[in-house]
Amino acid sequence: MNRPLVIVLDDSQHVARQCADWSGLEARADVRFLSQAFASEEAVAAALADAEIIIPTRERTAFGASLIGRLPKLRLLALTGGRAQTLDLAACTAAGVIVSNTGGKHVGAATAELAFSLILANARSLPQADASMRAGGWHEGLPLGDVVAGKRLGIVGLGKLGQRVARYAKAFEMEVVAWSQNLTTEAAAAAGVAYVGKDELFATSDVVSLHLVLSERTRGIVGEAELAAMKPGACLVNTARGPLVDEGALLEHLRKGAINAALDVYGQEPLPRDHPLRTLPNVVLTPHLGYSAAPVLAEYYGESIENALAFLDGKPTRVMNPEVLEGRKA
Repeated sequence: MNRPLVIVLDDSQHVARQCADWSGLEARADVRFLSQAFASEEAVAAALADAEIIIPTRERTAFGASLIGRLPKLRLLALTGGRAQTLDLAACTAAGVIVSNTGGKHVGAATAELAFSLILANARSLPQADASMRAGGWHEGLPLGDVVAGKRLGIVGLGKLGQRVARYAKAFEMEVVAWSQNLTTEAAAAAGVAYVGKDELFATSDVVSLHLVLSERTRGIVGEAELAAMKPGACLVNTARGPLVDEGALLEHLRKGAINAALDVYGQEPLPRDHPLRTLPNVVLTPHLGYSAAPVLAEYYGESIENALAFLDGKPTRVMNPEVLEGRKA
């Protein structure tokens, strides 16, 4: 009897196996771990052609309708995390593919902590200091650092993540203001921060941190006008999604030295080796580490294994498209 094939995708840090106990699943299925990003949909389809169960890591590989249609053996997509905007759930449902998800109780803390780490890294020029030390240097050529106490942090998107970052900032004695398309003065006050208009936020903040979900309404929400309005030397922090920002406009302002940036997310991921962002001294870069922390991945992979085993038992759990199950009953 052929054993089902389970493919774990996007394990770019080679940590999936150590984050959870795979023995129960490996006793019942062949489990393969893939680490490299795919160059094209054709490459994805070829690599996953025989998989019955796929466990992707968040949104690192997109599963659109075209790809779903090219995976005839796929029966379960065991998503890590609560949702993925690059997953076409309707296409999965139409193809009879069950989609399950996981919790994410540590994600907010992991991402918010990284965002504030980027704020501090920019303020104290930590990447340059580290590079100087490793090259045998000391103070030579290093810019003077700044302090964040007393500075204004502008938060774009005051949801759970934005509110957490606001609390961190207040602990560091920063003034905090916020704006989003749906935010009200009352909601901002309830979170302990001041509501300001979008123009004022970008024009007066020393640091602007983005915490919005990417959608057609928010794509490019930070464009030329917003970047041009920022104070000289102000820092744009993005741990949300790359396409929230007009990358061309951002590069222009960074090259001029008008502003700084601290980025964890990009329009294209992985960021190409020859991307100009990698060459700019006024940018702190991390490789989309927001949720990539041990407690987060332990929960993601642990619950994905549970979902895969439940599916093999004929009792799928955490199902995002239960209509597939109803169709099978009918």
